[in-house]
Amino acid sequence: MPNHDWNREELIVAFNLYCKIPFGRIHTRNPLVIELAKAIGRSPSAVSWKLANFARLDPALQKRKISGATHGAQAEIEIWNEFSSNWEKLAFESERILSRITNTPMVIEEAPEFPEGLNREALIRVRVNQGFFRAAVLAAYDLRCCITGLATPQLLTASHIVPWSVDATNRTNPRNGLCLSAIHDRAFDCGLLTVTPQFLVKLSPKLRKTRSDTAAQQFLHEYEGVRISLPRRFAPSVDFLRYHNQKIFLSS
Repeated sequence: MPNHDWNREELIVAFNLYCKIPFGRIHTRNPLVIELAKAIGRSPSAVSWKLANFARLDPALQKRKISGATHGAQAEIEIWNEFSSNWEKLAFESERILSRITNTPMVIEEAPEFPEGLNREALIRVRVNQGFFRAAVLAAYDLRCCITGLATPQLLTASHIVPWSVDATNRTNPRNGLCLSAIHDRAFDCGLLTVTPQFLVKLSPKLRKTRSDTAAQQFLHEYEGVRISLPRRFAPSVDFLRYHNQKIFLSS
């Protein structure tokens, strides 16, 4: 295995995996770590160590006093900043490189509210980025709904806080996402439920008439005022939550 410095492409795909693998599953036995190691001619331990190096830069982990590896290269900081300043571009670039070096197809997700007139290339880019966003958000929350704790991936959604159609620059930013069950995603999307900047669940007054509904009580009213489970990384932006509170939430 080589000892040479990591090049830009290797760092980009390593950060891609850092985003998409739940933090507790970053280790040498993870199939994705093994696959990438084989593709770039490095050991699984070298890849997992590089992912741990990225963890030291994650503000959400720093707040919880989880520092990852304590030493790292300036190049890792540059890649972190490059993603943070342009998630749309780097998410797609990282998926494209990963697909090429591992000889596997890119994950192409259905994405809502596509603008009309997109050509094939632009449509593929949007769908690939939607797949990255879903993977990154679900991994950040350890594949659990942040309100209910539901852990069935097929019933989980990576919900945009600021809608996909409103903010193009943050469509792929994991900090613009919450991992929600399908029913809570729908309630969040249509403004019947919000999460405050204090990370508390708040229900719309429009749901008052449903208090006698047993199902509504179980799935919605029971969580009024409950603090969401914060992710292991990429904590939701308070500014994005404030936007949802003010622009999407049905407060009256």
